[in-house]
Amino acid sequence: MNDAFLTLAKLGVVPVVEIADASTAVALADALTAGGLPALEVTLRTPAALDAIRAIAEARPDVLVGAGTLLDAGMLDQAVAAGARFLVSPGLTPSLGDAARASGLPFIPGAVTASEAMAAIDAGFNVLKFFPAAASGGPAAISALAAPLGGAGVRFMPTGGIRANTLQDYLDIPAVIAVGGTWIADTASINSQDWDGITARARALTNNDHS
Repeated sequence: MNDAFLTLAKLGVVPVVEIADASTAVALADALTAGGLPALEVTLRTPAALDAIRAIAEARPDVLVGAGTLLDAGMLDQAVAAGARFLVSPGLTPSLGDAARASGLPFIPGAVTASEAMAAIDAGFNVLKFFPAAASGGPAAISALAAPLGGAGVRFMPTGGIRANTLQDYLDIPAVIAVGGTWIADTASINSQDWDGITARARALTNNDHS
């Protein structure tokens, strides 16, 4: 398994963040690291996202920074150039898959049906983003989907609608490599620079307190 995937599996939880001001990026990474989560997925939903990834990659090389919400090959290439070390998309297209393979970086495409998962496996990807997790059936749906695909070695990273009180239900599934969570460093906390609050939520997870 790729080093990035090993790190994500070890942490179990991946903070998924939306950064509106790139000047807060390094402080955010520091807050998460202080809580025991030196990894994050920066979604490309704001104009500041690429600069935020670049800032973290340059200032904190020990932090595993990834890029999410990649919708096309151009976005993926920009994320790679900014210094992202893993790549995440809500879905998969042929051109996106081609760009991901060319990048050589770990790529986690989205899949919530058997056909989508099989297409991703056929394209060479076996760590899949189950998104939106809660709206797509939650833990029961992942377990049901993983059962017939187990022989292909598929692992899932569910994201979307997961909260602290439902986290363990996902982590208990053997096919889940890690869970993506937005509540750890939500947009309001980042914008208000509530670094202590973010550190506390991260530390609660790393101390195995998911309540």
